Amino acid sequence: MSQEATTDLKRTHGHAALLRKGSSNKMALKEKIVQIYEAFFQGEDPSSGNPNFWDEFFLLKPNIPYIESEFDKVSGEGLMMLKENLNALFYRAVESLKEDNTIRVVNAIYTMAALVRGVCRKNFGDFGFDVINILIGFDAAETVMQELVENLNQILNGEYPTALKQQVLRFIMVLATAADNISLNTLLEYLMINSVFESLIQILGDVNLRQMLGGDAVQVLTLLVQYRKYESANPYIVKLSILDDELALTGYAQVVLGALSDFNREYHCHSTEAQAGWFSAFASMVGNMFVPDEKHISAVRANDLVLLALYEAIHLNRNFITALTHTHTPSTPTTPPSSPTVPVSNPLNDPAPELHKIDKALLEQSSHPTNLLVTFLEYSSIMMQDTKDETKHSNAKLCLVILTCIAEDQYANSLMHDVNINFRVTLHRMPMRHRKMKVEKDTPSRPLVCALLDLMVEFTMSHMMKSFPLELYNRCLGIIQRVLCYQKKCRVRLQYPWKELWTALINLLKYLLSNESNLLKKHNNIFHLSSKVVNIFNLFITYGDTFLPNPNSYDELYYEIIRMHQVFDNLYSMALRYTTSDGESKESAARLTNHLVNVKAIINHFSPKVDSWAAANQLSSLTEEQVLDVVRANYDSLTLKLQDSLDQYERYSEKPRENAFFTNLVRAVVMDVRKSVSNLSQYHQHVLQSVSEM
Repeated sequence: MSQEATTDLKRTHGHAALLRKGSSNKMALKEKIVQIYEAFFQGEDPSSGNPNFWDEFFLLKPNIPYIESEFDKVSGEGLMMLKENLNALFYRAVESLKEDNTIRVVNAIYTMAALVRGVCRKNFGDFGFDVINILIGFDAAETVMQELVENLNQILNGEYPTALKQQVLRFIMVLATAADNISLNTLLEYLMINSVFESLIQILGDVNLRQMLGGDAVQVLTLLVQYRKYESANPYIVKLSILDDELALTGYAQVVLGALSDFNREYHCHSTEAQAGWFSAFASMVGNMFVPDEKHISAVRANDLVLLALYEAIHLNRNFITALTHTHTPSTPTTPPSSPTVPVSNPLNDPAPELHKIDKALLEQSSHPTNLLVTFLEYSSIMMQDTKDETKHSNAKLCLVILTCIAEDQYANSLMHDVNINFRVTLHRMPMRHRKMKVEKDTPSRPLVCALLDLMVEFTMSHMMKSFPLELYNRCLGIIQRVLCYQKKCRVRLQYPWKELWTALINLLKYLLSNESNLLKKHNNIFHLSSKVVNIFNLFITYGDTFLPNPNSYDELYYEIIRMHQVFDNLYSMALRYTTSDGESKESAARLTNHLVNVKAIINHFSPKVDSWAAANQLSSLTEEQVLDVVRANYDSLTLKLQDSLDQYERYSEKPRENAFFTNLVRAVVMDVRKSVSNLSQYHQHVLQSVSEM
């Protein structure tokens, strides 16, 4: 910091005489900056007759709460009368960003933030245009905003204190969250014309800057990507989709990994504390994780932004898959080191609380090779445990949407199935009456797709409940189908305990049959879900010889179908009943009966042969090996129907099917971010101290 700036900071309190044109004893008791604000809001021009006014004004500490409270007192009509004063104040703040004096720059940023928040609090008929007119003025808006963005980029890219760069990013967040509906925030139109994308990418590509500013940079980028994403060509979407800067993409991934790792560690701390006994585990589980207490819900809501950032990168940029699976071995927790930046709540920056509680097992686990996908799979296993609360349901859905995008990607699948790329993935299982809360300490090192399939099996087994999450089940089965389609296409023989998957799917069918009437009342149509389950079996039946690890696995498939034939028989009977009715389910029930053709053929072909073999050998029950012998001896006489499109699926598309989901999600994220940057004024002195020390 320059000697001049230091001197200015020390004499800040002496500016009353320079700025005051006259005052009474009563006026002298007021903070000088408040007197100036009062003049502004009374329609006066306190700069009149004082050529040094603006140079000296931005040396005074801004009183942000006072500015915002004055906006609350003024009506919309009154605000229009103050337009010229507000335009002048905003313009002068923009001009001050060019100053070498960092005190003026910091104060100008805080002042602009207060003006934006104050004006945007008013309910205008036409939000965007009225805000721009009152804040900047229509005639000057394009020029002033171009200059503003240029100045912000200059600070982000130049040799400025990190604390100042962070305030620039936080100010952009204030701009981006000015309206609940981000697509109606016309202020962002100027950030589309004058981009900050390159500055954000530079931060993410710089190891030192990323540690302190990466979270804010990813947050800003994620918000800007949301602006009118369904209506027009958003340049941030275009640029992010074609970004091939490996350092920046890896940096982006590291920021998200750090945030998710912190959440996983905190969850691990809670869960390990609860391992003293079954009752203790159950009580802790209920108290800490599965009752929607504000602290836990708040943590989950904070992760919505993290997941949204991850989703946009995977959904838009195919190059990001490399960063997603980039391997590293953390020697210490991935939390960013301490820095002189402002301690504002940000899930992409803040260290995890209670890191001192991390136990020996977790520290040992952290020494294993890992990557973002490993961390995300663990995070997903936590979030998919409880989906009853709306916030958690939304978070779990976003996890499944991200996994869907990954499962559709050819390159991601090739990496996940590579037997030479193995990882230990910790998956958390939902506590249930018949089992304790369990975390596998000695998880084997396997291809990542094994962990993905384990996660889908676990979800399938643990959510057959009264509040049946039908949509999440559809997503889960879709992910399984995509993985199998890749294996069939590339003839990948994965060493995996497929029987666990088959058992989970059959149990799901049993649940649907047992709760038919209740489910149909709530969800209208359970036949589409049943068809998805049956078609996964059809994939194994029709193409299993190309991707199952060995002939024995194929034999075991048939054994499970024959053993559980009653479930498939009952499913066929249920579907048949609805094909004769005129209800909404008639067509989907008919499709289900068609999908069951090969399963029924297997049952009808082998069951009599098993029974006759048992009778011939005078056995009342057969062992698994005896049944398998009968199956192997009678394959040749089995006739199956070749079913079309088993290895095809509708590729994921956000628009139009998921528009409403993401619109609501982004609205919630915007409101949370706005809240996190609304209290910046309390850190003003901290920022000034930080920049003065540099």
